[in-house]
Amino acid sequence: MSKSVLIVGGGTAGWICAAYMARMLAADTPGGVTITLVESDEIGILGVGEGTFPIIRKTMSRIGLDESELIREADATFKQGIRFNNWKKNPADDPHDTYFHPFQVASQHTDMDLLPYWLLGVAGDVPWAEACTVQERVVDAKLAPKLITHPNYNAPLNYAYHFDAGKLAQVVCRQAMAMGVKRLIDTIDDVKVDEHGIASVQGRAHGELKADLYIDCTGFRARLIGEALGSEFTSYKDQLFCNRAVAMQVPYDRPDAPIPSCTYTSAQDAGWIWDIGLHNRRGVGYVYASNYCSDDEALATLKRYIGPAADNLKHRKLAFEAGFRKTQWHKNCIGVGLSVGFIEPLEATGISFAEVAALMLCNLFPWSGDYERSAQQFNQAMTKRFEHVIDFIKLHYYLSERTDTAFWRDNRAPASASDYLKGKLEQWRHRPPSFLDIDASHDIFDENSWQYILYGMGFKTDISARAGALRFYDDAKREFESIRQQSNKAMTAVPSHRDLINEVVARGFRNASGGQR
Repeated sequence: MSKSVLIVGGGTAGWICAAYMARMLAADTPGGVTITLVESDEIGILGVGEGTFPIIRKTMSRIGLDESELIREADATFKQGIRFNNWKKNPADDPHDTYFHPFQVASQHTDMDLLPYWLLGVAGDVPWAEACTVQERVVDAKLAPKLITHPNYNAPLNYAYHFDAGKLAQVVCRQAMAMGVKRLIDTIDDVKVDEHGIASVQGRAHGELKADLYIDCTGFRARLIGEALGSEFTSYKDQLFCNRAVAMQVPYDRPDAPIPSCTYTSAQDAGWIWDIGLHNRRGVGYVYASNYCSDDEALATLKRYIGPAADNLKHRKLAFEAGFRKTQWHKNCIGVGLSVGFIEPLEATGISFAEVAALMLCNLFPWSGDYERSAQQFNQAMTKRFEHVIDFIKLHYYLSERTDTAFWRDNRAPASASDYLKGKLEQWRHRPPSFLDIDASHDIFDENSWQYILYGMGFKTDISARAGALRFYDDAKREFESIRQQSNKAMTAVPSHRDLINEVVARGFRNASGGQR
């Protein structure tokens, strides 16, 4: 029997969910799910963070969106990782403190695990991210991860994107509608509930709207899952202190300015600043903790970072609280996106949570009407995912050696970290993170990401007890040297990021086949 779905609220999360469900649940064929999205034209997209994680490529490919169109229409640029500045040391002690979190996994040209040999100094005094991949040097040179001849969503180097969030929503909206999603422009004035959950919503223009399943994409307001159904929000502000953001759109100083192919994050007295490069502008914002910094101080900090160009620019403010609803699917209603939780923009997990929720929803879709079992599995999985991401984000703060402000001193306090995270760190003092520490069903970040942050922040893992069992020192030396030589070749093999973006905008990729499925 055909089922109907009503998505209330649009934006990036709403339209990604609509497009994904339309593709996977056959919205454009008889017997498929009927999907309607109702959104108000009075509510703009917040656009706090415009970064993504590499799983976005699979999502865009699955919904059938051409990568060239994505780059042209959403002002998308390539993101190959995140550069962290001043996160480890007091700036006065080391103003050049920096490390890189690449998206590329450690080189695996052989069956040998290189990390133990790096920990024992075989690679010399080279950061782990540089020793095990070519990506750090490529990013520092502002080069692209691929060539114009590479297929859709495929490349020798792993990547995600930076977007204009508003334009991305429009692009995915068009794709979803082409796949059978119906769009209504309306304002919801009332929500009715009954023993099944949501009974109906009342649109100002379209009257009463009913469906078998309701998806709440109404943002922080959580009109359905929170206000109407009372799903409780669990705060994690005692672990993640940041709860404000102020942002500006900054034009480049010249049209041919190089475009960074990573996100820059620069730690500040009470938080951190993101700096993202799009086609014709940068998105720059300060994420901070209001208990340690006033709004006026935050704006002044952001303006100092940007420089004189900030004097004539408008700014946007946002308040949030780190946390999530552990019941995200209640009866016939599912919350997706900001309606169920927000951590902070660091590591760009916001869109990823929406992607994962859409994927799980399609696989757990209650065709037979068994909402309860699907909801239970969905809630358990999403709770673990949120909890593990919170630990991963906290890791960046907890390992800092900064003591120059109360914000950083308090972030280092053991009481501010979960028992799970502290337990893992104790284990990792004598062995590095491995696949055994990762739950593939629930973790966005695999062991490679944990390793990059740990050792980028200067964490020490003492494996001297097993040094005698490591017999392939010469092979490891050769592999590290091979990676260094590959890095040299990569510097001339791929174009500048700006040149590739300009060519894609003008002519598109030359080989558009072969997208991920």
